[in-house]
Amino acid sequence: MQTSTSVNDYLRDHIRTVPDWPAPGVQFRDITPLLQDPKVFRIMTDAFVHRYMDPKLRPDVVAGLDARGFILGAVIAHELNVGFVPIRKKGKLPFTTVEETYELEYGSATVELHTDAVKSGDRVLLIDDLIATGGTMMAGKKLLEKLGATVVEGAAIVDLPELGGSKHLKDSGLPLFTLVDFAGH
Repeated sequence: MQTSTSVNDYLRDHIRTVPDWPAPGVQFRDITPLLQDPKVFRIMTDAFVHRYMDPKLRPDVVAGLDARGFILGAVIAHELNVGFVPIRKKGKLPFTTVEETYELEYGSATVELHTDAVKSGDRVLLIDDLIATGGTMMAGKKLLEKLGATVVEGAAIVDLPELGGSKHLKDSGLPLFTLVDFAGH
């Protein structure tokens, strides 16, 4: 694990591809094997933690997107000794919220954030497991910005660049960091 390329390859080797799920023609990238093996999980989380220990990138808060972004985001926040806030699907948070609706291939979805989750001026790392179309991450970014926070970077384990999400997010001005991309795989 001496170079980032070897870490990327090592993690890629532990991501399960499930063909034709949830629909024919889809190559589903399953991250659960990354979580099941303690060594793999440690290598993956350390890759993020070491990056965000850099004072230029260090967040005040980590925000995780429902639901797999919670797993990674909470661990990273703990390791960095910063707070963690969940961005949930509509109707899951008990306190006053702000919401953002975004488009899916076949409809729309809404995510919410507690109004007191971040303060104006907070530097936030926004994290999820995977970037596909980018809709969920973009909605999370907009929610955090509504409350006056600055999203310093969007991060994910996997990028599926052929679906256009990472390009869309970068074009919007959001810097991105991913560990593995499946371009042409």
